[in-house]
Amino acid sequence: MKIMFLGDVVGISGYSKIIKDLKLQIEKKKIDFVIVNGENSDESGVGLTEKICKDFFNSGVNVVTSGNHVWDQKEIMNYIDKENRLLRPYNLFEPSPGKGFEIYKYSKDIKIGVLNLMGNVFMKKCENVFEVAKKFLKNYTLSEDYDLLIVDFHGEITSEKNAIGHYFDGKATLVVGTHTHIPTNDTRILKNGTAYQTDVGMCGDYDSVIGMNKENSIKKFLKEDSIKHFTAKGEATLSGVIVDCDIKTGLANNIESYIFGGKLKNTV
Repeated sequence: MKIMFLGDVVGISGYSKIIKDLKLQIEKKKIDFVIVNGENSDESGVGLTEKICKDFFNSGVNVVTSGNHVWDQKEIMNYIDKENRLLRPYNLFEPSPGKGFEIYKYSKDIKIGVLNLMGNVFMKKCENVFEVAKKFLKNYTLSEDYDLLIVDFHGEITSEKNAIGHYFDGKATLVVGTHTHIPTNDTRILKNGTAYQTDVGMCGDYDSVIGMNKENSIKKFLKEDSIKHFTAKGEATLSGVIVDCDIKTGLANNIESYIFGGKLKNTV
């Protein structure tokens, strides 16, 4: 079974690329299940809306994860309570709208768990992610509660992402980092069989500063006159990973970097 995970969709550029090309890429790569982090997909570059989610689902996405910008478009608070294919970080302080974990039936015999976590370092305040992960693993077990488990760890620093990857090694099919928007060159299978990449990058225009207009971003760093951040609108790159999953063990047979279109060197 093949699962595709795509990193943070940023603005109109990333959103349009998903709508335009994802279905054909799913067919070409023979993908069975698609997860996309959609937390930056609004045209403003922060948050997401009901319409965006529905367009993603119609384009072949099975689950949308998120992160620290999940509530930036307020309308999503009502939608997330009624749409179980949209997740927010599991370790947000409760009560929070929606869910951070769900089990999805791919077929009559295959159940896929998707867990959305958020880091604690340099991020919005939330529950200690390692304590929450510890409790989660006491309550849920690979091959018993679900056949596969995908973990989106939305975090700022590589060490925290590395640690959570090793913590879930052998207990999840795939652990990937999101949030920093730059793909890391450490795609691999960990010692106990879990596929891993520290950050899968973004779906957006890479001729930018992590998806935002580069000239305006430079002005901000120079403390010069600038306007509020706005997204870059050039051709987007789809960035993520594709995992070949072993249904019998729940672990990964193979993981490959997936980069398509735009300005990065393509792996497709």
